[in-house]
Amino acid sequence: MRMLDLEAVQAFVLTADLKSFTRAAEAMDSTQSAVSLKIKRLEDALGRRLLERTPRLVRLSQDGAAFLPAARDLVAAHEGALGSFGVERRRLSVGMSHHIVGAELPRLLRQMGRAEPTLTLEIRIASSWEIVEMLEGGVLDAAIVLRHDNRRTDGEVLMEEPFGWMAAPDFEHRAGEPVRLANQTETCRIRQMATTALDTAGIAWQEVFIGGGVATIGAAVAAGLAVAALSRRVAPAGTIDVGDALGLPPLPSRSVVLHSRVADPAAKKALRTFASTLRATGGR
Repeated sequence: MRMLDLEAVQAFVLTADLKSFTRAAEAMDSTQSAVSLKIKRLEDALGRRLLERTPRLVRLSQDGAAFLPAARDLVAAHEGALGSFGVERRRLSVGMSHHIVGAELPRLLRQMGRAEPTLTLEIRIASSWEIVEMLEGGVLDAAIVLRHDNRRTDGEVLMEEPFGWMAAPDFEHRAGEPVRLANQTETCRIRQMATTALDTAGIAWQEVFIGGGVATIGAAVAAGLAVAALSRRVAPAGTIDVGDALGLPPLPSRSVVLHSRVADPAAKKALRTFASTLRATGGR
């Protein structure tokens, strides 16, 4: 009877989910070569090719797609066996900037829950400066925010988040008129970034909509009311970057940074998976 290497099965599941050996290795606190070797040995043991590998893409083979549900069940059964005698649930509170949270949030939470099912997750969504305040005040265990200045230069840079001038495809701008903007309140750093870029370029603008969060800004953009400076991650589906068409100045990217006060190994594992999944959704 063949016995499968459980860590190899876990590596396969993560690589299939994240579509990247690199991201799977990050989630497992391992190396890309080690993860690749584990999966190669798993394929040899099964006598099946599970993943199709190209320089830019990792995808399931037909046999890999057939094996994946059983692989998930095996990993879940292992977690269940470990919890047979009762495991004390722990809480992990994570704050995220609302300029980072996009449509992939369910996928992020799914991966985080799979990484450590004994954790009770608490997610707070707010502006970056509010999230940092909560972290420094001991309210949060970890924070994933945009770095706007040198207030805090610590933390792990996860990726660079690009911003664009997002609008509905049918948005109309009349030549000679100020650019119509949808912004958040004056304390918003992205608002400051956008208006400074326009002022520096000598482009007139006017606020026609002020929202209380990225979701409301996105709604105004999708409705065709205005243009907004948004990351492509959070921009509503179907909206486009009209910066070039309207002659607007390019917007700088911002670093997405993870700050953590977590010491518990299980919570660290969950955060590693979360960060790796976020990187994967950023296309890096």
